Amino acid sequence: MAPNPPTGRCFGDGDALFERYHDEEWGFPVLDERGLFERLSLEAFQSGLSWRTILTKRDAFRAAFAGFDPDAVARFGDADIRRLLADVGIVRNRAKIDATIANARATVAMRAGGQPVEALIRAHAPASPKRPPATWADVEATTPETVALARELKRRGFRFVGPTTLYALMQACGLVDDHLAGCPARPAAERARRAAGLR
Repeated sequence: MAPNPPTGRCFGDGDALFERYHDEEWGFPVLDERGLFERLSLEAFQSGLSWRTILTKRDAFRAAFAGFDPDAVARFGDADIRRLLADVGIVRNRAKIDATIANARATVAMRAGGQPVEALIRAHAPASPKRPPATWADVEATTPETVALARELKRRGFRFVGPTTLYALMQACGLVDDHLAGCPARPAAERARRAAGLR
Protein backbone atom coordinates (compact mmCIF):
# COMPACT_ATOMS: atom_id res chain seq x y z
CA MET A 1 0.00 0.00 0.00
CA ALA A 2 1.28 3.46 -0.82
CA PRO A 3 -0.10 6.93 -0.11
CA ASN A 4 -1.58 8.79 -3.04
CA PRO A 5 -0.72 12.52 -3.11
CA PRO A 6 -4.03 13.82 -4.57
CA THR A 7 -6.06 13.08 -1.42
CA GLY A 8 -3.42 12.11 1.12
CA ARG A 9 -5.16 8.78 1.77
CA CYS A 10 -2.93 6.04 3.12
CA PHE A 11 -4.15 3.75 0.34
CA GLY A 12 -7.09 3.10 -1.92
CA ASP A 13 -7.29 6.14 -4.18
CA GLY A 14 -9.03 5.41 -7.46
CA ASP A 15 -10.71 2.21 -6.25
CA ALA A 16 -14.17 2.87 -4.80
CA LEU A 17 -14.23 -0.35 -2.76
CA PHE A 18 -10.80 0.31 -1.27
CA GLU A 19 -11.59 4.00 -0.67
CA ARG A 20 -14.70 3.11 1.36
CA TYR A 21 -12.78 0.52 3.34
CA HIS A 22 -10.00 2.99 4.09
CA ASP A 23 -12.27 5.92 4.92
CA GLU A 24 -14.90 4.09 6.97
CA GLU A 25 -13.36 0.92 8.42
CA TRP A 26 -9.57 0.62 8.48
CA GLY A 27 -8.24 1.92 11.78
CA PHE A 28 -11.70 2.36 13.33
CA PRO A 29 -12.37 0.34 16.50
CA VAL A 30 -13.76 -3.19 16.24
CA LEU A 31 -13.64 -4.64 19.73
CA ASP A 32 -16.42 -7.22 20.00
CA GLU A 33 -15.89 -10.98 19.79
CA ARG A 34 -17.78 -11.49 16.54
CA GLY A 35 -16.19 -8.52 14.79
CA LEU A 36 -12.70 -9.58 15.80
CA PHE A 37 -13.37 -13.18 14.79
CA GLU A 38 -14.49 -12.00 11.35
CA ARG A 39 -11.45 -9.77 10.89
CA LEU A 40 -9.07 -12.46 12.13
CA SER A 41 -10.64 -14.96 9.74
CA LEU A 42 -10.39 -12.61 6.78
CA GLU A 43 -6.78 -11.73 7.62
CA ALA A 44 -5.99 -15.46 7.57
CA PHE A 45 -7.70 -15.95 4.21
CA GLN A 46 -5.82 -12.91 2.86
CA SER A 47 -2.43 -14.51 3.50
CA GLY A 48 -0.68 -14.70 0.13
CA LEU A 49 -3.45 -12.75 -1.63
CA SER A 50 -4.39 -9.11 -2.07
CA TRP A 51 -6.66 -7.47 0.49
CA ARG A 52 -8.83 -6.25 -2.39
CA THR A 53 -9.56 -9.88 -3.29
CA ILE A 54 -10.85 -10.45 0.23
CA LEU A 55 -12.95 -7.26 0.25
CA THR A 56 -14.54 -8.28 -3.05
CA LYS A 57 -15.48 -11.64 -1.56
CA ARG A 58 -16.42 -10.44 1.93
CA ASP A 59 -20.19 -10.74 1.53
CA ALA A 60 -19.75 -14.28 0.20
CA PHE A 61 -17.48 -15.11 3.15
CA ARG A 62 -20.11 -13.80 5.57
CA ALA A 63 -22.81 -15.90 3.95
CA ALA A 64 -20.60 -19.01 3.87
CA PHE A 65 -19.46 -18.67 7.49
CA ALA A 66 -22.81 -17.92 9.16
CA GLY A 67 -22.07 -14.23 9.52
CA PHE A 68 -18.87 -15.18 11.36
CA ASP A 69 -20.86 -16.21 14.42
CA PRO A 70 -18.20 -18.16 16.35
CA ASP A 71 -20.76 -20.48 17.95
CA ALA A 72 -22.22 -21.42 14.56
CA VAL A 73 -18.83 -21.88 12.88
CA ALA A 74 -17.59 -23.95 15.83
CA ARG A 75 -20.31 -26.48 15.00
CA PHE A 76 -19.24 -26.86 11.35
CA GLY A 77 -18.53 -30.46 10.36
CA ASP A 78 -17.49 -32.43 7.30
CA ALA A 79 -20.57 -31.47 5.28
CA ASP A 80 -19.86 -27.78 5.89
CA ILE A 81 -16.23 -28.22 4.85
CA ARG A 82 -17.35 -29.86 1.60
CA ARG A 83 -19.80 -27.00 1.04
CA LEU A 84 -17.10 -24.40 1.62
CA LEU A 85 -14.64 -26.14 -0.69
CA ALA A 86 -17.29 -26.02 -3.43
CA ASP A 87 -18.18 -22.34 -2.86
CA VAL A 88 -16.70 -20.32 -5.74
CA GLY A 89 -17.51 -17.07 -3.91
CA ILE A 90 -14.81 -17.55 -1.29
CA VAL A 91 -11.14 -18.53 -1.18
CA ARG A 92 -11.29 -22.33 -1.28
CA ASN A 93 -8.21 -23.19 0.71
CA ARG A 94 -8.64 -26.24 2.93
CA ALA A 95 -6.01 -25.20 5.48
CA LYS A 96 -7.58 -21.76 5.90
CA ILE A 97 -11.09 -23.20 6.14
CA ASP A 98 -9.93 -25.67 8.79
CA ALA A 99 -8.16 -22.84 10.63
CA THR A 100 -11.31 -20.71 10.68
CA ILE A 101 -13.31 -23.55 12.21
CA ALA A 102 -10.54 -24.29 14.73
CA ASN A 103 -10.35 -20.60 15.63
CA ALA A 104 -14.12 -20.46 16.17
CA ARG A 105 -13.87 -23.43 18.54
CA ALA A 106 -10.96 -21.81 20.37
CA THR A 107 -12.92 -18.55 20.63
CA VAL A 108 -15.90 -20.35 22.15
CA ALA A 109 -13.64 -22.28 24.53
CA MET A 110 -11.96 -19.09 25.72
CA ARG A 111 -15.31 -17.45 26.40
CA ALA A 112 -16.49 -20.53 28.29
CA GLY A 113 -13.28 -20.45 30.32
CA GLY A 114 -13.87 -16.87 31.40
CA GLN A 115 -11.21 -15.20 29.27
CA PRO A 116 -12.83 -13.82 26.12
CA VAL A 117 -10.56 -13.60 23.11
CA GLU A 118 -11.41 -9.92 22.65
CA ALA A 119 -9.98 -9.17 26.10
CA LEU A 120 -6.78 -11.05 25.30
CA ILE A 121 -6.36 -9.25 21.98
CA ARG A 122 -7.02 -5.84 23.51
CA ALA A 123 -4.57 -6.54 26.34
CA HIS A 124 -1.84 -7.05 23.71
CA ALA A 125 -2.54 -3.88 21.74
CA PRO A 126 0.67 -1.89 21.32
CA ALA A 127 0.65 1.80 22.13
CA SER A 128 0.04 3.93 19.07
CA PRO A 129 3.12 5.87 17.96
CA LYS A 130 3.50 9.28 19.60
CA ARG A 131 3.78 10.81 16.15
CA PRO A 132 1.74 9.66 13.17
CA PRO A 133 3.86 7.75 10.64
CA ALA A 134 4.91 9.94 7.74
CA THR A 135 5.30 7.07 5.27
CA TRP A 136 4.78 3.31 5.23
CA ALA A 137 8.50 2.95 5.95
CA ASP A 138 7.71 4.25 9.46
CA VAL A 139 5.14 1.50 10.13
CA GLU A 140 6.17 -1.71 11.86
CA ALA A 141 5.15 -5.12 10.50
CA THR A 142 5.17 -6.72 13.96
CA THR A 143 5.65 -5.64 17.57
CA PRO A 144 6.73 -7.46 20.74
CA GLU A 145 3.05 -7.43 21.74
CA THR A 146 1.90 -9.23 18.60
CA VAL A 147 4.72 -11.77 18.96
CA ALA A 148 3.49 -12.51 22.49
CA LEU A 149 -0.15 -12.60 21.36
CA ALA A 150 0.66 -15.03 18.55
CA ARG A 151 2.35 -17.34 21.02
CA GLU A 152 -0.61 -17.21 23.41
CA LEU A 153 -3.27 -17.72 20.73
CA LYS A 154 -1.39 -20.68 19.27
CA ARG A 155 -1.17 -22.18 22.74
CA ARG A 156 -4.95 -21.94 22.90
CA GLY A 157 -5.46 -23.72 19.58
CA PHE A 158 -5.67 -20.83 17.12
CA ARG A 159 -4.12 -21.18 13.66
CA PHE A 160 -2.88 -18.71 11.03
CA VAL A 161 -2.14 -16.21 13.78
CA GLY A 162 1.44 -15.11 13.16
CA PRO A 163 2.74 -11.79 14.51
CA THR A 164 2.43 -10.04 11.12
CA THR A 165 -1.17 -11.17 10.66
CA LEU A 166 -1.99 -10.04 14.18
CA TYR A 167 -0.42 -6.62 13.66
CA ALA A 168 -2.50 -6.23 10.49
CA LEU A 169 -5.53 -7.13 12.64
CA MET A 170 -4.56 -4.46 15.18
CA GLN A 171 -4.32 -1.87 12.39
CA ALA A 172 -7.58 -2.87 10.73
CA CYS A 173 -9.51 -2.90 14.02
CA GLY A 174 -8.18 0.40 15.35
CA LEU A 175 -6.22 -1.12 18.21
CA VAL A 176 -3.32 0.89 16.87
CA ASP A 177 -3.64 3.93 14.62
CA ASP A 178 -1.33 3.71 11.62
CA HIS A 179 -3.16 6.18 9.39
CA LEU A 180 -0.37 8.29 7.97
CA ALA A 181 0.17 11.90 9.01
CA GLY A 182 -2.10 14.09 6.90
CA CYS A 183 -4.45 11.24 6.01
CA PRO A 184 -7.99 12.68 5.89
CA ALA A 185 -9.39 9.65 7.74
CA ARG A 186 -6.99 9.94 10.68
CA PRO A 187 -8.94 12.53 12.75
CA ALA A 188 -12.18 10.51 12.59
CA ALA A 189 -10.34 7.29 13.42
CA GLU A 190 -8.66 8.97 16.40
CA ARG A 191 -11.98 10.31 17.69
CA ALA A 192 -13.51 6.84 17.41
CA ARG A 193 -10.54 5.30 19.21
CA ARG A 194 -10.76 7.81 22.07
CA ALA A 195 -14.50 7.19 22.39
CA ALA A 196 -13.74 3.47 22.69
CA GLY A 197 -11.18 4.11 25.43
CA LEU A 198 -8.16 3.23 23.30
CA ARG A 199 -4.82 4.92 23.83
